[in-house]
Amino acid sequence: MVFSSNIFLYFFLPIFLILYFLTPQKYRNYTLLLFSLIFYAYGAPDFVLVLVGECIINYYLVRGMKRRKTLFLVLSIVLTLGMLLYFKYANFFMENLNSVLTWFQHEPVSWRKIALPIGISFFTFQSITYTIDVYRGTTPPSEKLTDYVLYIMMFPQLIAGPIVNYNTVAEQLISRESTMEGRTLGFYRFVIGLSKKVLIANTLALYADQVFGMNYAELSTSSAWLGILSYTMQIYFDFSGYSDMAIGLGLMMGFRFPENFNNPYTSRSITEFWKRWHITLGNFIMHYLYIPLGGNRKGKGRMYLNLWLCFLLSGLWHGASWNFVLWGAFHGLFICLDKLVNGKRKPEKSPFSVIFTFFLVMMGWVLFRADNIVGAGGFYTALFSFKQGLHGTTDALFWTTLAIALVFSFLTLSKWGQRLQDTVFAEHYSKRCSWVMFAITLVLLVLSTGALCVSDFNPFIYFRF
Repeated sequence: MVFSSNIFLYFFLPIFLILYFLTPQKYRNYTLLLFSLIFYAYGAPDFVLVLVGECIINYYLVRGMKRRKTLFLVLSIVLTLGMLLYFKYANFFMENLNSVLTWFQHEPVSWRKIALPIGISFFTFQSITYTIDVYRGTTPPSEKLTDYVLYIMMFPQLIAGPIVNYNTVAEQLISRESTMEGRTLGFYRFVIGLSKKVLIANTLALYADQVFGMNYAELSTSSAWLGILSYTMQIYFDFSGYSDMAIGLGLMMGFRFPENFNNPYTSRSITEFWKRWHITLGNFIMHYLYIPLGGNRKGKGRMYLNLWLCFLLSGLWHGASWNFVLWGAFHGLFICLDKLVNGKRKPEKSPFSVIFTFFLVMMGWVLFRADNIVGAGGFYTALFSFKQGLHGTTDALFWTTLAIALVFSFLTLSKWGQRLQDTVFAEHYSKRCSWVMFAITLVLLVLSTGALCVSDFNPFIYFRF
């Protein structure tokens, strides 16, 4: 089940909210946990008991740290990462092993392909942050097993984040207040995210999929550029839209989830891009990987190596494919070059720095979207071959949507655009502004519902991660 579906919008969510707010406040966590399990079981019934079992075991392992701290830390990390490695990377390992065996003229090893549980990466990240935070003493372990399972499997952020550290929601799990203003703001935020996903990302995905599904040798340069531009907009509005919906759902229930995107395409450097794109992943890499590796405390050479390794692993986390490894290495390389050239200086505020950074990000998205390394090479060739061709689209809806996507991606480069965004995402509205937001939200909800009714094309990029 995804948020951008009519069964979620008009069946699951209304029933959940009604029962949730009818439940006495001290029992609401149980209602939320029950519906989170139903939500996950709807999409992955074969794995819900596996993940719940892992939660239960990990809960008691972490509590065991009171007796033997290091031993139970290791056991917890091994369990959590072991699940991720098995479900997400076993197929990748076996495919590469068989490629090597075939190269040496050996018979390939037969194996049964392992299905990937949805949301396994985000599930893993939150388990690790909990374990390490308790080990470091930055947060006490959860007193109730059900609160811990709820933290891990809460349906708003289980599938695609944002990644929530336990210490940021520990108190909210015990006691939180859901005000009418919070529910209203949450509803607005949810519908904005829904419209970003359904009205913009889905529309652009149709053309992006068409271009990336072609024979790249026959692809004209203009079509290749339009295809990667479409995908660049698609992945941003898809993923940020889902984050907006998760944050909005949390607000309705009284939770404050961290922001995950901050106008990343307005960045003036790759370093700044990663401070604005998937912010919670960047924070995870910083605090649970980069700093433990030594950070910048062991000289510049080690710092560059640590940065590059972190992004290499980040690429592998996104998918079990050499494309994603190269994508991580690509960003790691330019992060290091940025640090080498600019140091701690902020890049100049110039249109060129924004355009150049956006160009680099688009080049990275080729690796992210192509099916394999050979395909990525073919697409790069199409981008720079200056091959003529008429393949494209005259669809007015596509061009209008692309224009809207570009405007909203770069809107905050202007002071007027920044003020507009601050107004829309304000924590308090004037009476007049509230009525305007309600009208806009209602229109967006009707348009999104209509789009879902007339088309069954509703891909979600981060489901496979």
